[in-house]
Amino acid sequence: MNKATLFKKLQKDKLIKDHKVLKAFQAISREMFVLKDSIDQAYYDGPLRIGYEQTISQPTTVLMMVEALELKKTDKVLEVGSGSGYAAAILSQLSHQVYSVEIVPELVVFTKKNLTKAKIKNVEVIQWDGGLGYDKQAPYDKIIVSAACDKIPEALIDQLVEGGILIAPVGATYPQQMIKGVKHNKKLEKIYMGDYAFVPLTGKFGKA
Repeated sequence: MNKATLFKKLQKDKLIKDHKVLKAFQAISREMFVLKDSIDQAYYDGPLRIGYEQTISQPTTVLMMVEALELKKTDKVLEVGSGSGYAAAILSQLSHQVYSVEIVPELVVFTKKNLTKAKIKNVEVIQWDGGLGYDKQAPYDKIIVSAACDKIPEALIDQLVEGGILIAPVGATYPQQMIKGVKHNKKLEKIYMGDYAFVPLTGKFGKA
Protein backbone atom coordinates (compact mmCIF):
# COMPACT_ATOMS: atom_id res chain seq x y z
CA MET A 1 0.00 0.00 0.00
CA ASN A 2 1.29 3.46 -0.88
CA LYS A 3 0.48 6.84 0.66
CA ALA A 4 -2.22 7.77 -1.86
CA THR A 5 -3.99 4.42 -1.42
CA LEU A 6 -3.96 4.68 2.36
CA PHE A 7 -5.19 8.28 2.19
CA LYS A 8 -8.14 7.21 0.01
CA LYS A 9 -8.92 4.39 2.46
CA LEU A 10 -8.92 6.83 5.38
CA GLN A 11 -11.32 9.08 3.49
CA LYS A 12 -13.57 6.26 2.30
CA ASP A 13 -13.83 4.54 5.68
CA LYS A 14 -14.17 7.91 7.47
CA LEU A 15 -11.75 6.66 10.10
CA ILE A 16 -10.38 10.19 10.50
CA LYS A 17 -12.87 13.02 10.20
CA ASP A 18 -10.71 16.05 11.01
CA HIS A 19 -9.38 17.42 7.72
CA LYS A 20 -6.47 19.09 9.55
CA VAL A 21 -5.25 15.68 10.74
CA LEU A 22 -5.56 14.27 7.23
CA LYS A 23 -3.60 17.26 5.92
CA ALA A 24 -0.86 16.55 8.48
CA PHE A 25 -0.75 12.92 7.32
CA GLN A 26 -0.24 14.11 3.75
CA ALA A 27 2.48 16.56 4.80
CA ILE A 28 4.69 13.99 6.57
CA SER A 29 6.65 11.32 4.70
CA ARG A 30 6.43 8.17 6.81
CA GLU A 31 9.31 6.69 4.81
CA MET A 32 11.62 8.95 6.84
CA PHE A 33 10.54 7.35 10.11
CA VAL A 34 10.93 3.63 9.45
CA LEU A 35 14.01 1.44 9.18
CA LYS A 36 15.64 1.17 5.76
CA ASP A 37 14.54 -2.44 5.34
CA SER A 38 10.93 -1.42 6.03
CA ILE A 39 10.64 1.46 3.56
CA ASP A 40 8.53 -0.61 1.17
CA GLN A 41 6.09 -1.15 4.06
CA ALA A 42 5.99 2.49 5.18
CA TYR A 43 2.25 2.77 4.46
CA TYR A 44 1.29 -0.71 5.57
CA ASP A 45 -1.50 -0.05 8.04
CA GLY A 46 0.03 -2.01 10.86
CA PRO A 47 2.87 -1.65 13.38
CA LEU A 48 6.48 -1.93 12.22
CA ARG A 49 9.50 -2.86 14.30
CA ILE A 50 12.09 -0.13 14.85
CA GLY A 51 14.46 -2.13 17.06
CA TYR A 52 15.05 -2.25 20.82
CA GLU A 53 11.76 -4.18 21.29
CA GLN A 54 9.82 -1.12 20.13
CA THR A 55 7.47 -0.43 17.23
CA ILE A 56 6.09 2.44 15.22
CA SER A 57 2.30 2.29 15.54
CA GLN A 58 0.13 1.82 12.49
CA PRO A 59 -0.82 5.07 10.73
CA THR A 60 -4.53 4.91 11.53
CA THR A 61 -3.82 4.44 15.24
CA VAL A 62 -1.45 7.42 15.31
CA LEU A 63 -3.96 9.60 13.47
CA MET A 64 -6.86 8.47 15.65
CA MET A 65 -4.93 9.36 18.82
CA VAL A 66 -3.86 12.70 17.39
CA GLU A 67 -7.42 13.52 16.30
CA ALA A 68 -8.70 12.74 19.81
CA LEU A 69 -6.34 15.36 21.26
CA GLU A 70 -8.36 18.12 19.55
CA LEU A 71 -5.15 20.05 18.92
CA LYS A 72 -4.92 23.80 18.49
CA LYS A 73 -2.00 25.65 16.90
CA THR A 74 -1.29 27.30 20.26
CA ASP A 75 -0.97 23.99 22.14
CA LYS A 76 2.11 22.77 23.97
CA VAL A 77 2.20 18.97 23.77
CA LEU A 78 4.03 16.28 25.72
CA GLU A 79 4.60 12.98 23.92
CA VAL A 80 5.61 10.00 26.04
CA GLY A 81 7.53 7.56 23.84
CA SER A 82 9.16 9.09 20.78
CA GLY A 83 9.69 5.80 19.00
CA SER A 84 10.92 6.86 15.56
CA GLY A 85 9.49 10.39 15.68
CA TYR A 86 6.55 9.83 13.30
CA ALA A 87 3.81 10.75 15.76
CA ALA A 88 5.81 13.79 16.89
CA ALA A 89 6.09 14.86 13.25
CA ILE A 90 2.30 14.66 12.84
CA LEU A 91 1.81 16.54 16.13
CA SER A 92 4.22 19.23 14.98
CA GLN A 93 1.90 20.17 12.12
CA LEU A 94 -1.03 20.79 14.45
CA SER A 95 0.47 22.40 17.56
CA HIS A 96 2.90 25.11 18.63
CA GLN A 97 5.55 23.01 20.41
CA VAL A 98 6.06 19.32 21.09
CA TYR A 99 8.27 17.88 23.84
CA SER A 100 8.88 14.22 23.07
CA VAL A 101 10.49 12.05 25.74
CA GLU A 102 12.06 8.66 25.05
CA ILE A 103 13.80 6.32 27.49
CA VAL A 104 15.84 4.33 24.92
CA PRO A 105 19.02 6.31 24.07
CA GLU A 106 19.36 4.81 20.59
CA LEU A 107 15.80 5.79 19.71
CA VAL A 108 16.44 9.34 20.90
CA VAL A 109 19.24 9.52 18.32
CA PHE A 110 17.04 7.88 15.67
CA THR A 111 14.15 10.28 16.32
CA LYS A 112 16.35 13.38 16.20
CA LYS A 113 17.91 12.22 12.95
CA ASN A 114 14.51 11.56 11.39
CA LEU A 115 13.03 14.90 12.47
CA THR A 116 16.08 16.72 11.12
CA LYS A 117 15.64 14.97 7.76
CA ALA A 118 11.99 16.03 7.77
CA LYS A 119 13.02 19.64 8.56
CA ILE A 120 10.79 19.78 11.63
CA LYS A 121 11.89 22.41 14.12
CA ASN A 122 9.13 22.63 16.74
CA VAL A 123 9.83 19.25 18.36
CA GLU A 124 12.35 18.84 21.17
CA VAL A 125 13.39 15.24 21.87
CA ILE A 126 14.63 14.41 25.37
CA GLN A 127 16.04 11.20 26.83
CA TRP A 128 13.83 10.74 29.87
CA ASP A 129 11.52 8.36 31.72
CA GLY A 130 8.14 9.38 30.35
CA GLY A 131 6.26 7.94 33.30
CA LEU A 132 7.60 10.90 35.25
CA GLY A 133 6.25 13.35 32.70
CA TYR A 134 8.64 16.20 31.97
CA ASP A 135 8.21 18.88 34.61
CA LYS A 136 10.82 21.24 33.12
CA GLN A 137 8.30 22.37 30.50
CA ALA A 138 5.03 21.65 32.35
CA PRO A 139 2.15 22.31 32.24
CA TYR A 140 0.98 20.90 28.93
CA ASP A 141 -2.22 21.53 27.00
CA LYS A 142 -2.23 17.99 25.64
CA ILE A 143 -0.40 14.74 26.49
CA ILE A 144 -0.15 11.62 24.33
CA VAL A 145 1.28 8.33 25.59
CA SER A 146 2.55 5.93 22.92
CA ALA A 147 3.08 2.90 25.16
CA ALA A 148 0.76 0.90 27.38
CA CYS A 149 0.67 1.63 31.11
CA ASP A 150 -1.07 -0.33 33.86
CA LYS A 151 -2.56 2.97 34.95
CA ILE A 152 -1.98 6.56 33.96
CA PRO A 153 0.96 7.93 36.00
CA GLU A 154 -0.08 10.70 38.38
CA ALA A 155 2.78 12.90 37.16
CA LEU A 156 1.13 13.12 33.75
CA ILE A 157 -2.19 14.16 35.22
CA ASP A 158 -0.46 16.73 37.44
CA GLN A 159 1.40 18.22 34.45
CA LEU A 160 -1.76 18.58 32.33
CA VAL A 161 -3.57 21.93 32.37
CA GLU A 162 -7.11 22.13 33.67
CA GLY A 163 -9.34 21.27 30.73
CA GLY A 164 -6.43 19.59 28.94
CA ILE A 165 -6.66 16.24 27.15
CA LEU A 166 -4.58 13.11 27.68
CA ILE A 167 -4.65 10.05 25.39
CA ALA A 168 -3.13 6.74 26.51
CA PRO A 169 -3.53 2.97 26.07
CA VAL A 170 -4.14 1.52 29.52
CA GLY A 171 -4.00 -2.07 30.68
CA ALA A 172 -1.64 -4.70 32.06
CA THR A 173 -2.41 -7.24 29.32
CA TYR A 174 -3.43 -7.31 25.65
CA PRO A 175 -5.60 -5.76 24.47
CA GLN A 176 -5.36 -2.43 26.24
CA GLN A 177 -8.13 0.16 26.37
CA MET A 178 -7.48 3.49 24.71
CA ILE A 179 -8.48 6.22 27.13
CA LYS A 180 -9.21 9.85 26.40
CA GLY A 181 -9.05 11.80 29.64
CA VAL A 182 -10.16 15.41 30.08
CA LYS A 183 -8.86 17.05 33.24
CA HIS A 184 -11.45 18.59 35.54
CA ASN A 185 -10.84 19.45 39.19
CA LYS A 186 -7.40 17.78 39.07
CA LYS A 187 -8.85 14.45 37.90
CA LEU A 188 -9.43 12.85 34.51
CA GLU A 189 -12.93 12.35 33.17
CA LYS A 190 -12.40 9.26 31.02
CA ILE A 191 -13.84 8.21 27.71
CA TYR A 192 -13.06 4.69 26.44
CA MET A 193 -12.18 4.59 22.77
CA GLY A 194 -11.76 0.88 22.09
CA ASP A 195 -9.20 -1.89 22.35
CA TYR A 196 -5.65 -1.62 21.02
CA ALA A 197 -2.31 -3.41 21.36
CA PHE A 198 0.80 -1.43 22.34
CA VAL A 199 4.23 -2.33 23.63
CA PRO A 200 4.47 -1.68 27.38
CA LEU A 201 5.74 1.50 28.94
CA THR A 202 9.18 1.05 30.48
CA GLY A 203 10.89 2.91 33.31
CA LYS A 204 9.74 3.55 36.86
CA PHE A 205 6.03 3.12 36.06
CA GLY A 206 6.42 0.45 33.39
CA LYS A 207 7.35 -3.17 33.01
CA ALA A 208 11.10 -2.71 33.18
